[in-house]
Amino acid sequence: MVSCVLIESVTLLAGFGALFADVAPPLPRAVPAPSRPAARVVARTYPVMGTEATFSAYTDDPARAERAFTAAYDEIRRVEQLMTDWERPGEPASDVVRINQSAGKSAVQVSAETLEVIDKSLEMSRRSEGAFDITFAAMHGLWKFDEDMDKTIPAPAEIEKRRKLINWRDVLVDHKARTVKLRRAGMRMGLGGIAKGYAVDRCAAVLRREGLHDFMVQAGGDLYVAGRKGIGSWMVGVRDPRGGPRDIIARMPIEDHAFSTAGDYERGFVLNGRRYHHIIDPKTGYPATASRGVTIFAPNAFLADALDDSVFILGPRKGMQLVDSYPDCATMIIDAHNQVWMSKSLEGKLQRLGAPTDGI
Repeated sequence: MVSCVLIESVTLLAGFGALFADVAPPLPRAVPAPSRPAARVVARTYPVMGTEATFSAYTDDPARAERAFTAAYDEIRRVEQLMTDWERPGEPASDVVRINQSAGKSAVQVSAETLEVIDKSLEMSRRSEGAFDITFAAMHGLWKFDEDMDKTIPAPAEIEKRRKLINWRDVLVDHKARTVKLRRAGMRMGLGGIAKGYAVDRCAAVLRREGLHDFMVQAGGDLYVAGRKGIGSWMVGVRDPRGGPRDIIARMPIEDHAFSTAGDYERGFVLNGRRYHHIIDPKTGYPATASRGVTIFAPNAFLADALDDSVFILGPRKGMQLVDSYPDCATMIIDAHNQVWMSKSLEGKLQRLGAPTDGI
């Protein structure tokens, strides 16, 4: 999942508080009523889950928003600590780390939340014909697309060796005991393709609990929008996969909806005329090649996050079929040939601003 959602700002003015005029004696002089602060956008950004989380609210109570943002940040950090697949010295091992450490040996009891995310992952694996597979993490450390990116291609023999450890059907779940086991030694699970969506929804619930109604939560390419921005809607944009960070090719006003994007353009590199990136096709062990960018509109970020990588790997034809199988979901796909595919339900809602830029 990548950070590729652009938010367009819209300036709105709230109503002004009324002032009482003076009245003739002997009545006492009226005291001006305190004017209510004008509503405005308040936003904060925090580093978390290998990306940045941004909380924005349209409110006339900035102090309430700040308190709510702090609570939401605590929540997303809690989810990260529960589901990360990184081992952190001095910190308790997450559910996923313990599952990986016990691969091929024993089942591990996990939290109800981790089990829920794994269940959703396995459901998406079934529905996407294995395009979405949390055991892709067997490739961990082989392809390097993060801070240690070295722009080299792993040896084909090593890719094939790791690829044989990828199989979502080897994730064994016992719901009664609330345990999870990886069937074979050497397997590894990673929830990076879905946990941010779950965390975004959890943060949205926290902001509502704290009294906010009009807000956005964004973590990387995963976004949820609640309510409105004054008299208008929040505006989201679809980035041009071969353009700059602020180049958008479509935009759409949304409210009470999720918006998630997967693309090949941020965590990756070009070598010898070919682009390599972090979205791995479980069937090949190599970066997926059917798409350049996929944007999903869904009722919640949890589902949107699971769908975007699946559709990216499947490509436009099977990807559109998968999205159509979910009520209230829609997609815009830019395929490997730079062609744009769009769900019929977005016609008249998604405003096209131009064609995507061509290039490698």
